[in-house]
Amino acid sequence: MMRRVAITGLGLVSPYAPGEGLDDFFHRLCAGESAVRHLLTDDQPRPLNMPFVSCPDFDPDMALGKPLASMMDRFAQLGMAAAFSAWDDAGLSRQSGEENRDSWGCSWGTALGGTLAYEKGYRELWQKGRERLSPLAVVLGMNNAANAHISIQLGLGGVSMSHTVACASSAVAIGEAFRRVRSGEAQVMLTGGSDVPQAYGVARAWEALRVLAPGNAETSAQACRPFSSERRGLVLGEGGAALVLEEWEHAVARGARIYGEIAGYGTSCDHSHLVKPEAAGQVRALRAALADAGLTVADVDYVNAHGTATAEGDPVEIEALRQVFGTHAATLAVSASKSMHGHLLGAAGAIEAIVTVLALRQQIVPPTAHLDALDPACAGVEHLTQASARPLRAALSNSFAFGGSNAVLALRAAS
Repeated sequence: MMRRVAITGLGLVSPYAPGEGLDDFFHRLCAGESAVRHLLTDDQPRPLNMPFVSCPDFDPDMALGKPLASMMDRFAQLGMAAAFSAWDDAGLSRQSGEENRDSWGCSWGTALGGTLAYEKGYRELWQKGRERLSPLAVVLGMNNAANAHISIQLGLGGVSMSHTVACASSAVAIGEAFRRVRSGEAQVMLTGGSDVPQAYGVARAWEALRVLAPGNAETSAQACRPFSSERRGLVLGEGGAALVLEEWEHAVARGARIYGEIAGYGTSCDHSHLVKPEAAGQVRALRAALADAGLTVADVDYVNAHGTATAEGDPVEIEALRQVFGTHAATLAVSASKSMHGHLLGAAGAIEAIVTVLALRQQIVPPTAHLDALDPACAGVEHLTQASARPLRAALSNSFAFGGSNAVLALRAAS
């Protein structure tokens, strides 16, 4: 028997300063406020100099306590902080003695894992001439560090896994967590993602790919312009975002607040090119998510687009939506929240799932910021340039990654 899957907890590390929780985060998105700032480092021989989204108020020692924080790379710190917030938001105890959690699990997404830890190691060996690294180097850098720490801290005895699927990592993690709750394999799953792409080598690699938006101290806030004829590329960002998924009847029985419902999950692979997206693959993922959720195109009132603001990516995504939604596409509300919180790579799907859940709960669609001049190649849907209050029954959250890996989450408003 397939079970309904409730979303009972949400948590994130805010990219806004000062960051004051979920309501503040969503309010700022609806106001079109950008969290993008100018990043200028002191790296030698050439500093990083680019638009970037950081979490300026995040203090890992304050959020986690120094003993726990010292055991983690920053990506795991961000993930653990978001997980604690989501867990507390769900009204669940951090102490595991009250109930049997042997089947409860964690499914986490990260594209980069502990890259900062490894880069620190390279610097110490090659630049500082050290012969040995910290004995914690392996556990700091391993990609499954976040989900391992989350499972340990919350006493989750079921599956503990990490997914690395580039920009779709946390969307896949959420989808796989959803399937485990729906099947009855797990009563509760903690899921989401975290990433920290400001490692020098990572930032330089993205720069070499020539897909990053340029910007300086004056222009960086508006550097990310999805669907705009003036778009120049994506903006990287760090962050952590988490959701608690729970079997519906279990949530109701304990009187939990239910934000909404994950109703379906669709995946596909373009199987054509490593970095050039293909509409046909995205169409398969979109249709798979709709079919899995038992939704028709007429049931969907909003799509949180992948919307990276790249020259090739944006028109392909809109073409996929036009093909799937047909005559409904012209009135389909679409926005790209990356225009404000940036591209969190492996955490992108998680923060965008939270945005979509909050839109359904508050019945407000946040806008695509800085969309002053629509690219004609991206026409055919209702692009929102201002927040719009409207009835929302169901929504999709798209994640389309390098490698041609596509993941789409279908969500319903709580009822």
